[in-house]
Amino acid sequence: MGKLSKTEKKIAYDSKLCQLLDEYSQILVVAADNVGSNQLQQIRKGLRGDSVVLMGKNTMMKRTVRIHAENTGNNAFLNLIPLLQGNVGLIFTKGDLKEVSEEVAKYKVGAPARVGLVAPIDVVVPPGNTGLDPSQTSFFQVLNIPTKINKGTVEIITPVELIKKGDKVGSSEAALLAKLGIRPFSYGLIVLSVYDNGSVFSPEVLDLTEDDLIEKFASGVSMVTALSLAISYPTLAAAPHMFINAYKNVLAIAIATDYSFPQADKVKEYLEDPSKFAVAAPVAVAADAGAAPAAAKEEAKKEEPAEESDDDMGFSLFD
Repeated sequence: MGKLSKTEKKIAYDSKLCQLLDEYSQILVVAADNVGSNQLQQIRKGLRGDSVVLMGKNTMMKRTVRIHAENTGNNAFLNLIPLLQGNVGLIFTKGDLKEVSEEVAKYKVGAPARVGLVAPIDVVVPPGNTGLDPSQTSFFQVLNIPTKINKGTVEIITPVELIKKGDKVGSSEAALLAKLGIRPFSYGLIVLSVYDNGSVFSPEVLDLTEDDLIEKFASGVSMVTALSLAISYPTLAAAPHMFINAYKNVLAIAIATDYSFPQADKVKEYLEDPSKFAVAAPVAVAADAGAAPAAAKEEAKKEEPAEESDDDMGFSLFD
């Protein structure tokens, strides 16, 4: 079979992307900077089953998404277009989004610090023997790394922050790290956004637990309740509080006047004879308290040894 022409490749790519858009409703948009073809192949193997990885030029993907949205009338697909910026790819999945994201994160490959590369993390050279001979000390001197000669090799005395996150890697730093065999950076697909049935959200949402959601919902209900009470606007969240507050107001009026109603009668009765408060609650407590000392006394009787009588001893106190 001969090679496909550019036009044929575009048609095949359009067809594949349209098929995936129809078949899958969940898509992870991933950054693919510094990810090689071999590494990408490993990721595809690891995700095989519920997920499909599709790479391509942003212009081609945007064009296909627009045309497919027009043909199907599903404008939700258009939410993907703003996400197709930079070196990105798409992972179509039917699996659990959190599990797929975690699986993608496993495939990271160590990489050397190349000259001119922007460091994604801080690079710290650890102390210890480098295995390099004393003729290599010039590298360390240029970078102001304290060293000493130990048993014919260069030894780094203290840990050194060689490169800071966001800085470009210089030629001296790159050469030293290469000599030390340190591959400080690791690269893989990074999830940037999540598309789910037309909704787009940050991958951090995938880390939310049920407890987090319940806490956020409870916080929202509290805010709605507070706002409703403040402006006296009835809502389902504020209704119980409004009823209780209304009951308190009516009860206050009943106590201050001759007006009464069944729920207020008992409160008035207690206010007229406060001693009933003491009778209502402590009766049960007293019963329990009375039983406890009796039980304690009974226990004490059991534990206390019987005293021998004087008669048993064979003499009387008056003998």
